[in-house]
Amino acid sequence: MGRKRPGKDPVEAAAGTGPVAGTYPIDTGTCELVPDSLSPDGWILMVNGVHSSHIDLADPRHLDFEYMRWIAALVESRWRPDASLRALHLGAAACSLARYFSAVYPGARQVAVELDGRLAELVRGWFDLPRAPLLRLRVGEARAVTETLHEDSRDLVIRDVFAGAKTPVPLTTAEFTAHVARVLAPGGVYVVNCGDTPDLRGARAEAATICAAFEYTAAIADPAMLKGRRYGNIILAGSDTPFAEDPSLPRALLGGAVPAHLWADEKVRSFAAGSRPLHDAVEPAERPVGTRRM
Repeated sequence: MGRKRPGKDPVEAAAGTGPVAGTYPIDTGTCELVPDSLSPDGWILMVNGVHSSHIDLADPRHLDFEYMRWIAALVESRWRPDASLRALHLGAAACSLARYFSAVYPGARQVAVELDGRLAELVRGWFDLPRAPLLRLRVGEARAVTETLHEDSRDLVIRDVFAGAKTPVPLTTAEFTAHVARVLAPGGVYVVNCGDTPDLRGARAEAATICAAFEYTAAIADPAMLKGRRYGNIILAGSDTPFAEDPSLPRALLGGAVPAHLWADEKVRSFAAGSRPLHDAVEPAERPVGTRRM
């Protein structure tokens, strides 16, 4: 698809005309759509100056962000392509993962929750996302939406929500995690993208919170991140059934551009030892909240 010049009114870009490079006002600030210099069909979405999403118009299965590939590998180790996957994405942005799962799981029914209604409108117009009921974009605050959902109504919940470079505190607590566990059907999986600093205080606290809510847990990250040597992302997951039963998952994680290790439940609980689950009653200033990294 050829590049288009920025329109005078961003509404034009949301009317199905396709992606248009430029900076646009949204409800929470501004977003910028940038062509990927390495791919003729790639686009990078930045929200308030932070890298948020990457979309390959020619290939929905191309995930540019490494942490998204880790999440995809984890999900694919649990469900076969013919599964009627019911997925909830908390944090939509450009819907990179939702678009990926629509391609991998044709029978999936997905809801992507986005706080910024204007951003959701633009993204829907730019990227020709699958339509409802395959993929519904729901404008709202992630916790408020989750609390309204019925018990056992989702197989997969992915939390990838950031306000600027930080995860909103209400989405990190034991009280919120209990709502997620209630929404998940038996065998369901809760996946969290936790960005953190080298001291890993935020990741340990989040791991402790998930360990308290789920019988089985897992973590995925590259070795340098797990050893506290750099900023980065740790993927944490919880379920009522074990992880790592598919021997192909560790191999898939090691085979990426940034090789990652899979920690099963015992290692995750050891990692979280000494940290307490986060609670709503704690003042925000006392809660360690990680920063987003790619």
